[in-house]
Amino acid sequence: MRTFYRTIITVTSITLAHAACTNKGPVAYREVPTTYCNPMNLDYAYVPSTHTYYAQDESHRSTADPAIVLLRDTLYLFSTNQFGYWWSADMRTWNFVRKDFQVNGQAGDNVCAPGAWAWGDTLLFIPSFAAPDPMPLYVSTNPAAGQWSIVTDSFAIATWDPSFFRDDDGRVYVYWGSSNTYPLYGMELDPSQNFAPVGERKELSRLHPEEHGWERFGENHMDTTIRPYTEGPWMTKHNGKYYYQYAAPGTEWNVYADGVLVGDHPLGPFTYAPYNPVAYKPGGFITGAGHGSTFRDRYGNYWRAGTMLNWIKYKFERRIGIFPAGFDEDGQMYCITAFGDYPNYHANGQRDHQEATFTGWTLQSYKKRAWASSSLPGKDPSLAFNENIRNYWSAASADPGEFLAVDLGHECDIYAIQVNYADEGAQLRDKQMGIYHQYRIYHSSDGEDWSILIDKSENKTDVPHDYIELVEPFTTRYLKLENVHMADGKFAIAGFRIFGKSPGQAPSSVEGFQARRHDDTRDATFTWKAVRNAYAYNIYYGIEPDKLYNCIMVHEDTTYYFRGLNKGVTYFASIQAIGETGVSERAPVVQF
Repeated sequence: MRTFYRTIITVTSITLAHAACTNKGPVAYREVPTTYCNPMNLDYAYVPSTHTYYAQDESHRSTADPAIVLLRDTLYLFSTNQFGYWWSADMRTWNFVRKDFQVNGQAGDNVCAPGAWAWGDTLLFIPSFAAPDPMPLYVSTNPAAGQWSIVTDSFAIATWDPSFFRDDDGRVYVYWGSSNTYPLYGMELDPSQNFAPVGERKELSRLHPEEHGWERFGENHMDTTIRPYTEGPWMTKHNGKYYYQYAAPGTEWNVYADGVLVGDHPLGPFTYAPYNPVAYKPGGFITGAGHGSTFRDRYGNYWRAGTMLNWIKYKFERRIGIFPAGFDEDGQMYCITAFGDYPNYHANGQRDHQEATFTGWTLQSYKKRAWASSSLPGKDPSLAFNENIRNYWSAASADPGEFLAVDLGHECDIYAIQVNYADEGAQLRDKQMGIYHQYRIYHSSDGEDWSILIDKSENKTDVPHDYIELVEPFTTRYLKLENVHMADGKFAIAGFRIFGKSPGQAPSSVEGFQARRHDDTRDATFTWKAVRNAYAYNIYYGIEPDKLYNCIMVHEDTTYYFRGLNKGVTYFASIQAIGETGVSERAPVVQF
């Protein structure tokens, strides 16, 4: 097997972004940001050339099912069909290592939904596979250099969506399963016998959508004709308890989430957590938080990596997101997805995620007047500003000079910008080394005279979701994104997102917030009064008034029909208004 290695070296931490501005001095952006914004800005691979059942006429990027593990203060990220993996020492810069693991014979996947675990100096890894195809079990003590050995040519258990867990006593376990018919399973392994199975396979979990509303299939849990899928198990041990995580109801839906069962042994029995789901993001620019991994950074902070939905060309077109996670003083597991696709602070040491990681920079570009150099039919400029990654604007070509412009409506302070490319007319397949995006961002106070704000015309990296954090806020009204070079396809943008602050008071607190449980207690309807100058609302809910860990973002509407509740559980909820001038205080908590 051939192994290639590539790393990104940061030369400077601050880059000049604006050297010829008439109303301010030079503006700099951080080459290595102190904040992040989902989806992760990784050099995602295109769909595999071995796939023959979709994307024949037009390709696209995709990955899913992230497994992140910490080995000697370095994080390693494995995911589906990437022809390698990434490593990072700081969660800011991710370095790709090219590695051709064995292809899954049945599906033609380079690597599908892999399992990984790290302890001491060792990293264990295996892709999904199904009988009768064999799959090696891999091990490495130097994965950053792409050096791997094979423990056994054929792992004894055919595991789809595998994950590993090594307990404090040295005993090792494997978990697996992906089905809307069969359960998820677990089994002990013997590390002294090349991780051969020990004992009998145990059934660990099944879905119960008749009791758990969030396990129902479909967009917003609306499809009751198809049984939901359960998959992607992952184990985390915290304070002597075993938190067995699983994904449901389907990766192609906005409500793809993770639940958790809690027990006293790695193979159970487990008890369903009444606060499920634990990782849930049904609203916002990009949705979904299911089938991932819970890991610790080098400071000991917990995080949750999950699959996010980017369904444009195909239902399994996906990305990766990372969210703060942890366990409260009562042992309740949580994952913070509120403002999960807005700028949030990186951790610089051990911290309490609940003390707020959100920067407070809100969207300044939502549904603002936009225009472009050209547009394909049905790909209007407005689609780059509607906070929906699943549609996009496209120019007629990839020529240099094609542009997308927006009027923010008034001058505001810009703190960060996210440029989300779309795959229009892409033809590349597999992992592509050496491709890159180049662009310039101009600013103007009147829409007539333009000056360069951000110059990435010399960029040589692949940045499909480029994120730019300014060192100091910059005040302007008009912005224009101009193409210089595309990685592949036409110049197309799914989100030209401008984050910052507008002058004025933050929105007032929401009034009239009510939550009404339906006869089918898996369902509820939230209603509230509109708040002036609010473009969106965050609904927070949970099973105790001071544990409203789950969040649903709703744009513009003043009602939300929710189908994700558990029967027999009392809930509490609050709401917050979001505007260009900031966010409101949360409304009084209601019980329902």
